[in-house]
Amino acid sequence: MATITREPIGELHEKISLRLDRADYLPGFERALKDYGKKANIPGFRKGMVPAGLIKKMYGPSVFTDEVLRTVDRELIGYLQTEKLDIFAQPLPFETDMQQLDVHNPIDYTFHFEIGRKPEFKLTDLGKAKITRYVIDVTDEMVDQEVTRLQNRYGNMQDQESVDNDDQVLNVQFVETDAQGSAVENGLQKDNSLLVKYFAPAFRSQWNAKKVGDSLVADLQTAFEEKERNWIMSDLGLSAEDATAAQKSFRIAITKIGLLEKRALDETFFEQLYPNQEIKTEADLKNKIREEIQAYWTAQANNQIQDQVFHALVDHTEIAFPETFLKKWLQSQGENPKTAEEVETEFPTFRNQLKWTLISEKIVQDQALQVNPDEIRAFAQQQLFSYMGGANLGMDQPWVKEYTERMMKDRKYVEDAFHRIQSQKVMEWGASQVKPTDKSIEAEQFTKMVEEHQHQHH
Repeated sequence: MATITREPIGELHEKISLRLDRADYLPGFERALKDYGKKANIPGFRKGMVPAGLIKKMYGPSVFTDEVLRTVDRELIGYLQTEKLDIFAQPLPFETDMQQLDVHNPIDYTFHFEIGRKPEFKLTDLGKAKITRYVIDVTDEMVDQEVTRLQNRYGNMQDQESVDNDDQVLNVQFVETDAQGSAVENGLQKDNSLLVKYFAPAFRSQWNAKKVGDSLVADLQTAFEEKERNWIMSDLGLSAEDATAAQKSFRIAITKIGLLEKRALDETFFEQLYPNQEIKTEADLKNKIREEIQAYWTAQANNQIQDQVFHALVDHTEIAFPETFLKKWLQSQGENPKTAEEVETEFPTFRNQLKWTLISEKIVQDQALQVNPDEIRAFAQQQLFSYMGGANLGMDQPWVKEYTERMMKDRKYVEDAFHRIQSQKVMEWGASQVKPTDKSIEAEQFTKMVEEHQHQHH
């Protein structure tokens, strides 16, 4: 009968010793050899009539090893379940133990394993965390800009004879040239569309009275100021980091001239934007747009609160780890095991990820957070609507139901949706525990702050 003992060898790091009597594995080994003898097809022998000695010689070592390890695995799993040991990953075997196996000398064997125990811990008190709720004021300028964007988006483009104002749209072709204005063989060539006012003021006036077919030659540094030059260079496949790229010359030829006629602010337009919502006047439209902009920034501010909650939990919840075990486990994973140096480099990031996993699991367990099938169905439907431009197309439509049920049969999709919904519930619970302090901030400052924070985490 197998006997198992356990002893500590470090913080949350233990050694398990499993002593296996020959009687634990030998009967199984002998039965397996007999089965091989019944099934083996060996030239010169009838099926099932191969001598036992030959079977043992041919298959004995591998069958013996398999049976011993199968017995060890069964006993070890049973022990872990009986003792209710909550461990990281799986037990790590001592490599030298395999060297003792000998089919010609079946004896009692002892196998050793290392395990890393999961720690018990308390979450930091989120009620005492310093959390800021950023309040973004929606200005009249923001509303007016959105109105203009919608007017342009739904407006009509009118063809023009010649260039005569900065708001005209030029369809142009960029062709790379040399200093004399001759096209470079195999040089860059790209079509683009841009407003006249995107050109640098000193260069812009040269477009005046130009018509379709006319062109100008200039280097990018002369034709555009930095902001516009950067996206033009990106579109051309040039790097803004390349100091010589901005000095490249191009012939910029007009292929079409247009002027965007903004959509009139009338009831027909309002109904198109917001069907059946009783928006009759420009004031009604602006109020609706203000609500939408405010909802957007409120959602962004809530996301920022959740980000602060994440850091409060990870940075201030004290959790001990069996670091020696975890580093050994990391080093043993994959087809190409990592070096000790690689593990040391990767370990801080791995530990933080593991810490968040433990915190999330504890919140899910303590708060009994559950995800039911209807929530996954709703998640699938909302994803479908977002793919189709964000419109709610009606959940009762047969094709929507058909799509949803098809997704519910996709195991990978369901697992991914489950984890995403569960993670959101964890964050929402965390946000409900904090007492944030309100702070007013302009939208531009808020965006810059979030971008800088994201940059620090990449």
